[in-house]
Amino acid sequence: MSSRRELREQATDDSVREQSARGESTRTRTRTRGGARWFRILIPALLILAWFAGAGLGGPLFGKIDEVSSNDSTAYLPDSADATAVQKVLGDFSGENAIPAIAIFTSDTTLTDAQLASITAALDKAPTVEGVTDNLSPAIPSDDGLAAQAFIPIDADSDIGEVVMTLSDQLKADVADGVTVAITGPAGFTADLISGFAGIDGLLLGVALLAVFVILILVYRSLLLPVVVLSTSLFALCVALLTVWWLAKWGVLLLSGQTQGILFILVIGAATDYSLLFVARFREEMRVTQDKGQATIRAWKGSLEPILASGGTVIAGLLCLLLSDLKSNSTLGPVAALGIVFAMLAALTLLPALLFTFGRAVFWPRRPRFEPDVVEAEHGMPQKGLWAGLARFVRKRPRAIWIATTLILLVGAVGVTQLKADGVAQSELVLGTSEARDGQAALGEHFPGGSGSPAFVLTPEAKQQEVADILLAHDGISSVSISAKDSVTGSATVTADGIVAQGPPGVEPPAPTVVDGHVLLQATLTDAADSAAAAETVRDLRVELAGTDALVGGVTATAIDTNDASIHDRNLIIPLILVVILLILMLLLRSIVAPVLLILTTVLSFGTAMGVSALVFNGVFNFPGADAAVPLFGFVFLVALGIDYNIFLMTRVREESIKHGTRHGVLRGLAITGGVITSAGLVLAATFAALSVIPILFLVQLAFIVAFGVLLDTFVVRTLLVPALTYDIGPAIWWPSKLARAEQPEDPAVDGVSAGR
Repeated sequence: MSSRRELREQATDDSVREQSARGESTRTRTRTRGGARWFRILIPALLILAWFAGAGLGGPLFGKIDEVSSNDSTAYLPDSADATAVQKVLGDFSGENAIPAIAIFTSDTTLTDAQLASITAALDKAPTVEGVTDNLSPAIPSDDGLAAQAFIPIDADSDIGEVVMTLSDQLKADVADGVTVAITGPAGFTADLISGFAGIDGLLLGVALLAVFVILILVYRSLLLPVVVLSTSLFALCVALLTVWWLAKWGVLLLSGQTQGILFILVIGAATDYSLLFVARFREEMRVTQDKGQATIRAWKGSLEPILASGGTVIAGLLCLLLSDLKSNSTLGPVAALGIVFAMLAALTLLPALLFTFGRAVFWPRRPRFEPDVVEAEHGMPQKGLWAGLARFVRKRPRAIWIATTLILLVGAVGVTQLKADGVAQSELVLGTSEARDGQAALGEHFPGGSGSPAFVLTPEAKQQEVADILLAHDGISSVSISAKDSVTGSATVTADGIVAQGPPGVEPPAPTVVDGHVLLQATLTDAADSAAAAETVRDLRVELAGTDALVGGVTATAIDTNDASIHDRNLIIPLILVVILLILMLLLRSIVAPVLLILTTVLSFGTAMGVSALVFNGVFNFPGADAAVPLFGFVFLVALGIDYNIFLMTRVREESIKHGTRHGVLRGLAITGGVITSAGLVLAATFAALSVIPILFLVQLAFIVAFGVLLDTFVVRTLLVPALTYDIGPAIWWPSKLARAEQPEDPAVDGVSAGR
């Protein structure tokens, strides 16, 4: 009896302990789930707050970029260039850090004494304009009596654009009736560039964002999702700008209007592309799970590799620009690479946090349905629609498709022989009306073409006469003067008989200014400083002066050195980028054959884009030519960005090939990614096309090349050429990886799509 009672008591105690344990376990699981839920809410909230804070700090800097940027072409030359060495010492000879402006006064009839007096009076008032120095030249009449010119130094540290505009308005108001005034010369053309880039902070960004927003509305047919995606891109740009601005402020990076414009477009376009890829994955997952957190995590895992691979490819290509001699190229590399980094970070952190926050509501009114049974029946592949139909088309005629598209692209590439990418005159850099261009034309009609923009020749003092004689003997030089601070006009003429004073007869010639044993000669060119003839003259002089230790600088020499450096960079960097991207693709796809074919198709697409662009530039727009850097920049963006779409496609094809076999994987990858990649291509083309609103020849040409090339990649190369070629080759595309030798299973779903069932 006692024993049974003890057993019952023990059983009761065990039962109580078991119930207690179960209760404790339930409470623990409840706390764990509650803690996990709070953790899942906290992380997205912190990410959103962090990006909001970064955007809040970076946003106000949009109107302050000119504080840390420069459009001075000599600042971007390699240190080894002759023009750079001369530019560094010009201030020592003139005693001031100034950029020369040339005021040209013209009349249809011979200038009267009253008109000349009004010009002199106007010039006397010019120093009242803030930024204009006192060391002006008097008005110098032309031999034909129809014009006069004056040299007006402008403080290089001032707002040159504002100074030139104010000076021009004041001179026009002060001269007599019948006299036309224009400001030209280096300061005038610099003001043109500043004015051309003035729309970057507002107009360019506004047009790009509007274009992207309209495309996103059409793609998603939703109101909230385009705002979420565009906010991701804009926040990425704000934080990128914050970083770049301070690096430029600290002197780590050089910024120009050109670099700034490319940064804006690149970040908006790339961040939107990565966001489109992530949203497509998120939509897929929302069809098979009701848990938005699980859908976000799965979408993140599925998007991570292609986004990192495509972004890494672009960054690697951009960083190759660090090897450029031309600093405008080498500084663009890290600036643009930083932009891509923040584009990737925003797409992989801010966007997932926003999608998790809104869930299915972000797609309203076209919310994705929870339909796992339908997805399973479809095997995750669309059974109807454009891309399913295209997959069937590729399966039926793969060889005919890739041969036909290749031939068409080759025909388009023939036009590249018509591309005139050997530099353009400084006066042609800005499109539309230009007072500086008009002034230079007037200057060339009445004075030696190179007036106001001489070739500066830095020579040892002991060889000044020898060098002057070589300069005077050249047909491209009209006169030579020597810097002398205490002369009447700041210089004295050098003739075959020596230095002659400028000014009234009987004035003693001044002593030349000597800096570190060197003097500075100024050779006035007979041709316009930015003309091909002037460039030929400077090249000849450099050859003839080779044994004198003299260096030739100035506007013409700067253009020559810039052009030569651009050609050197183009020949070095293009092959290097190809090798770097090829290696990245080999690591990503675990193959040799596929990456080689992808590189070849992308290069073919680039050649076609350049060929068609050349025909359009020459035959439609009548452009005077193209900067030597245009092919390099076009290659960097088209190859580095164009390969993105092949990466998006082929990473999905490889993923599907592992499950369903290579040929079925090609069809599935094409059908599944068709919509998102096409949308991404349209977005990137639209953002680069927005560059054309800035009236700078280089940017307009780059806008057309990249926009057309991206559309070509999107609708021809990635849609037809690559899928058809990959399908025709079959599993061997993955050689030498194991996937090339893997068994190729049949997939009824793909067969159904291919047969149209």
